[in-house]
Amino acid sequence: MIYRLLALNIDGTLLQTNGKIHKSTREAIEYVQQKGIYVTLITSRSFPSAKKVAKALKINLPLITHQGAYIRSAQEEKPLYVKRINEGITYDTVRFLEGLPCQIRLVHEEFSLANRLKLHNNLLARTVFTSGDPVFYSQQFVSSLSEYLHDQPLTPPKIEVYFEDEADQQDARNALSKMFTEIETIELDPLRLDIVPSDVSKLNGLSYLGNHLGIQLKEMVVIGDALDDIPVIEAAGLGVAMWNANFKVKRAADWITRSKNEQGVAYMVKEHFRKQQPIEFLRKMNIIKK
Repeated sequence: MIYRLLALNIDGTLLQTNGKIHKSTREAIEYVQQKGIYVTLITSRSFPSAKKVAKALKINLPLITHQGAYIRSAQEEKPLYVKRINEGITYDTVRFLEGLPCQIRLVHEEFSLANRLKLHNNLLARTVFTSGDPVFYSQQFVSSLSEYLHDQPLTPPKIEVYFEDEADQQDARNALSKMFTEIETIELDPLRLDIVPSDVSKLNGLSYLGNHLGIQLKEMVVIGDALDDIPVIEAAGLGVAMWNANFKVKRAADWITRSKNEQGVAYMVKEHFRKQQPIEFLRKMNIIKK
């Protein structure tokens, strides 16, 4: 099979534990791009945060961010695709979640808004750490999100929820699925839920980008590590799990590479793509049409 697109998760995949991208990973991404293979990011992160990573890797393709709700190139001012949670559903969802001990974060493509709630397990710090550069991405905390939304309604592409207790996360997920058909919940780990508009997912986002580029899912390689990567890893032509991934992710993958601290992305890319001829050469040989 000839692969024409490589899609990468960010946290737990591209980034090492120290939050940095290893030099060998940068070189591997440059290597596949020189072969004419498209590279994109597919992440739960906000667009500004993903844009920083894309810039470091010199990725020009539209990025699949906010769990697939917001697709945009770092070079463009307008998104290729965006879907939002409407004002009423956002307000009602927040009102429900405020009854549970959790941090609620409305993740817009230009800013984030969260309730001011002190959580254990350093979850608040982790939220801020993964949200992007605060100089370019405003992060505001308010005492009551529902009161704020009553006066200033918002339509975010995504809502992040951080729980202290796993049972609360499951209860919230079950309740929300029964209360609203306009949203879907995505479990990232036992203490984290992402809430997105219905029909939004990393898989649907990648399919949309593929249709835009004229590339089928079977022509794509996806590398990830998180529970929300499972559907897209299963659907891709070649689904790859990081060694540090959850067991369920590994079970869904076709190939398991090294861990994020052992440059698993670089290892996989060099092991596989060195065998594939450049896309332009394959076109000249009429092996691929476009």
